Amino acid sequence: MTQSQNSRALRESADVVVLGAGPAGLVLGILLHAAGIDCVLLERASRTHVQTRARAGFLAPNTVRILDRHGLSDGLHRDGTRHGTCEFRTQDGRFRLDYGALGQGGQHHVYPQQNLVADLLAHYLDLGGRIRFHTEALAVHDADGTRPYVTTREPDGRPARWTARYVAGCDGRHGAARRSLPPGAARHHHDHGVTWLGLLAEAPPSLDAVGYAVHERGFAGHMARTPDVTRYYLQWQRGTPAEAWTEQRIWDELDVRMRAADHGPLHRGRLLERGIFDLTCDVIEPLRHGSLLLAGDAASLLAPAAAKGANLAVLEAEILAGALTDALARGDTAGLDGYSDRCLAHIWRAQEFTGWMTRLLHADPDPARRGGGSSFRAALRRSRLASLRTSRTHQDWFAENYVGV
Repeated sequence: MTQSQNSRALRESADVVVLGAGPAGLVLGILLHAAGIDCVLLERASRTHVQTRARAGFLAPNTVRILDRHGLSDGLHRDGTRHGTCEFRTQDGRFRLDYGALGQGGQHHVYPQQNLVADLLAHYLDLGGRIRFHTEALAVHDADGTRPYVTTREPDGRPARWTARYVAGCDGRHGAARRSLPPGAARHHHDHGVTWLGLLAEAPPSLDAVGYAVHERGFAGHMARTPDVTRYYLQWQRGTPAEAWTEQRIWDELDVRMRAADHGPLHRGRLLERGIFDLTCDVIEPLRHGSLLLAGDAASLLAPAAAKGANLAVLEAEILAGALTDALARGDTAGLDGYSDRCLAHIWRAQEFTGWMTRLLHADPDPARRGGGSSFRAALRRSRLASLRTSRTHQDWFAENYVGV
């Protein structure tokens, strides 16, 4: 390769450079490509990793409507399941909420996020969309100008430079987009003080509902994924390794917290995956910094108690795609000017409900302060659950916010 050819290979461009190939980046890339906008996706991981990394699988009604609107929902309608019931297990017994018949009547579609990502990626490639795997974005430069550029490390280790008119940061909380924010960007951060041990079990679901067990020893959760795989969560002592307990001990603890002796045994099986999740949240404000715009986990991170992350990502991607298309195809920048405020309204609503759910479900994370039903926090939690059990107004509020974004 000649020196001039090598130079061309390391200097490339697109009207929009999208960092990250998760739900936000892929939906954005698809919609931009469909609108005739020149774009490229840069993803630091391999295609195999992108298509197989397990994440949440609850898609809200508005998310399904967006995917329907753009012809991106065949897989979830074919292989996903509709879900509209959750069950709370407490010291006062158990109760169910048919949230699909409450509030505005919205249900979730259960469809593993890795399946959705695989669908979106296949669709994007079928359109002829450009994507570069194993390409690590290092930094975004000159975002306050009209020709920002992204420095990257190519798959073979060489440096490269991608010039753009706009850069969409969809590369998560630790990505180059966040690292490149100007000093004036505000980061609102909150640590709920709660940690989960997330488990993926090779076992059929043990109940036909999302299960939330509120116990003085800590929260336990049950979420069906497929007929043969179930996700469980255990409130966990922060700093304890994921492998600290044997499978037997984990299943025994799930039995205790989910009150299996009272409500029926859990289907046990091999644990396929373990992971530690600290329930923290943060929001970047604003989401636009000149020619750099944030979406998905780069824009905000939510604790997983209410499964809002992927749903916000898809919503933000659709809003951003429309704004970028207006700016590039028609010279109308009103959508970009209002992008941050419009998305932040949804983000803060989701953060508020996620915080409420987190407080509802969890015992005090400090064992030294726990006093069971006699403690102040536990008594408040018990009162909230009693209201949720008996008040139709409270139930309608819960249902609307549970499925809303």
